[in-house]
Amino acid sequence: MSEQHPGAQPPPRHELRDISFRAVMAGGLAIGLAVGGLVVVADMLFPQKSLDRLLKPPFPVIAEPRLQSDPAADMAAFAAHERDILNSSGWTDRDRGIGHIPIAQAMQDIADEGIPGWPTGEGVSP
Repeated sequence: MSEQHPGAQPPPRHELRDISFRAVMAGGLAIGLAVGGLVVVADMLFPQKSLDRLLKPPFPVIAEPRLQSDPAADMAAFAAHERDILNSSGWTDRDRGIGHIPIAQAMQDIADEGIPGWPTGEGVSP
């Protein structure tokens, strides 16, 4: 047996095993189950909220409205254009042979010639 000198320190010692592999795996499994359980609970409380945000933007994408700067002037220009078409002659579809004539002339032609196959009203007693 060796003698210890007064004031001498005992020889250093250390643990041979710090932590067991089973404890690490059990802790990891417990944390994983807890996180998974919280995800399931959150999904039950807020169904499809997180998935919806991932798949589409939080608000519908709507095109900006094309506003009229002067609606009265736009309407006046539209009415003038339509009036010009009604009072002029020209091609509507040249390839198919469709044209138009002034409305006053068209009404006079109908009054003079009638509409083919349209009942004339003759022989009807009042």
